[in-house]
Amino acid sequence: MPRLIPALAAALTFSASLHAQPVPATATTASPDGQIVLTVSTNNDQRAQWSLSYKGKLLVAPSMMGFILTDGVNMTRGWTITGSETAAHDDTWEQPWGERRYVRDHYRELLVHFRQDKDHHERLMNVRFRLFDNGIGFRYEMPVQAAFKTMHIADELTEFSIAPKGTAWWITGGEWNRYEQVYQKTPIDAVATAHTPITMRLEDGTHLAIHEAALVDYSAMWLKREDGQTFRSTLAPSSHGARVTRDLPFNTPWRTMRIAPDAAGLVENDLELNLNEPNKLGDISGWFKPQKYIGIWWGMIKGDWTWATGPRHGATTERTKQYIDFAAKNGFSGVLVEGWDKGWDGTWFGTGWDFSYTQPTPDFDLKAITAYAAQKHVQLIGHHETGGNIANYEAQLDDAMKLYSGLGVHLVKTGYVADAGGIQAPGDGSTVGPDNVRMEYHDGQRVVEHHLKVVETAAKYHIAIDSHEPVKDTGLRRTYPNWVSREGARGMEYNAWGAFSNGPSHEPTLVYTRMLSGPMDFTPGILSLEGHDHVPLASTLAKQLGLYLAIYSPIQMAADQIENLAAHPKELAFIREVPADWAQSHLIAGSVGEYAIFARQDRNSPDWYVGGVNDATARTLDLSFDFLDAGKSYTATIYKDGEGATYLTDARHRIAYDTRVVKKGDHLSLWLAPGGGAALRLTPVLKK
Repeated sequence: MPRLIPALAAALTFSASLHAQPVPATATTASPDGQIVLTVSTNNDQRAQWSLSYKGKLLVAPSMMGFILTDGVNMTRGWTITGSETAAHDDTWEQPWGERRYVRDHYRELLVHFRQDKDHHERLMNVRFRLFDNGIGFRYEMPVQAAFKTMHIADELTEFSIAPKGTAWWITGGEWNRYEQVYQKTPIDAVATAHTPITMRLEDGTHLAIHEAALVDYSAMWLKREDGQTFRSTLAPSSHGARVTRDLPFNTPWRTMRIAPDAAGLVENDLELNLNEPNKLGDISGWFKPQKYIGIWWGMIKGDWTWATGPRHGATTERTKQYIDFAAKNGFSGVLVEGWDKGWDGTWFGTGWDFSYTQPTPDFDLKAITAYAAQKHVQLIGHHETGGNIANYEAQLDDAMKLYSGLGVHLVKTGYVADAGGIQAPGDGSTVGPDNVRMEYHDGQRVVEHHLKVVETAAKYHIAIDSHEPVKDTGLRRTYPNWVSREGARGMEYNAWGAFSNGPSHEPTLVYTRMLSGPMDFTPGILSLEGHDHVPLASTLAKQLGLYLAIYSPIQMAADQIENLAAHPKELAFIREVPADWAQSHLIAGSVGEYAIFARQDRNSPDWYVGGVNDATARTLDLSFDFLDAGKSYTATIYKDGEGATYLTDARHRIAYDTRVVKKGDHLSLWLAPGGGAALRLTPVLKK
């Protein structure tokens, strides 16, 4: 269970008694290091606003705050600051699993009280700001008050007015393909409506990322550019008219901005995690451990097998036992099987009414398979595809989790394959069926509630959840550590459906965008480097290994079919060895959208791993081993792009191997091919 480190707990500096301030025209505070300065005020129109400076320069120009309501005068004008309070906090907590074991939570806090005038019914609104050395988070806190008991929010009006010019990397909010888009790179003032995280690099090299934390019982925030470089929040729609309906008192999610002088500072940042509540589940290590797995999946993605029953059905008892045998022989903890249950025949995309989560197909003996897996010390990884139908899924949810738990299944991949706005949610609750549904967005309030219901139900049965077609990650893995991974971006499967479908810059862009929100089940390890009808991947063989360092998840798949994995014994050996849980992680070389090289230390051994991914431009890096412990030597086993390798031709298969001894202070000249990558294992040399 996460705990405070005793030495640091003793030095806890949280101010238990908040320091009341006189009624101000403005309220201000700064980050612990003084580099980020916040000012909160009201303007001549009595609009609430905030602004931010960084290293003495304006970063966020005065930006408005408030709400539009569906059933009353808007909460936009008529505000007065009636008081403010400050606090400070500094502790360190331990993650049960993650990119790093220990996380420092160090901030200064400003709580600002607002009241509207009589023409606006004297409504109350509090805004709590937390300033860290590497960013800011703030949320609205709506107290109990006489003016109203329930808020029906048509939209939230939180602005981010970015003062300096710069470049943005982003995907469009509200489009049919949810988060599964190729990232755009544009000037900041050319962004339209964007999902978060949205990443920006300013002209002076400062890096920003706008996102949110602790998204609970609320619609996800998209960012809509108003004018120039001013963005305004807009909430995912709801079938009820009001995008969010909440009884008072309640808190919104935190609106967050990471701020860093460079790319490494943007990536090595735990802002959103720190803004979530501590672990509510206690110690889950008895039923979930970080792991690597294989699965009956890529063969369906390629079109060799089918999810539906028939002569090419992928999920058969015989094939699953073959995969269990391979997993046991090669050190994989789990085998994912998709298409095992009834409901895949016919049209299921966006419908899902035929899915059963307790009845297997006739050619899949669920009880026999889980018993066989247990004998081999391998676990079946469960799969629940909904076709976007949460009405049908919620009606079976408890029974489905209970069945899996009884069979020793402790990890479930869920899926919500439907177009944006195509989630079928329960209607008035009287019946469950196609005539009683409401259509919702994947990231609207009702579906946000659904995902948390799945995670909480799964926890009751000691099951971890890996969500595909999910609501975006906002750091809730801290509170619910059984929410171990998500998809939420274009994953590996797109590479199977068209030559270079994702493009070579996709993964080195994900590192600085999607990955800022949390772990991703990207499904690396396609060692054959080909998809449907032999279409090539925009990747070298070394890049497939580098993905295990670049795209973090506590569950990592070796996604290729087992015969392709077996055909690459050296690469398979690396995948077998590379951990899925880390003591510390550092971006040691990288640039947004171009390349990313990490150094990560195994949580359970003194070994280090180094590696990552490159875009379409060949480059030579000078890697420093300054992260190593002084006075120790390490044997470096190196997997790198072979001479002339490129993703553009069959030379993508060229890979080179090397071994050398390195120590702190040494450097390595590393060539990365177009679409290439690298992976290194560093093992301490034993002294004789």
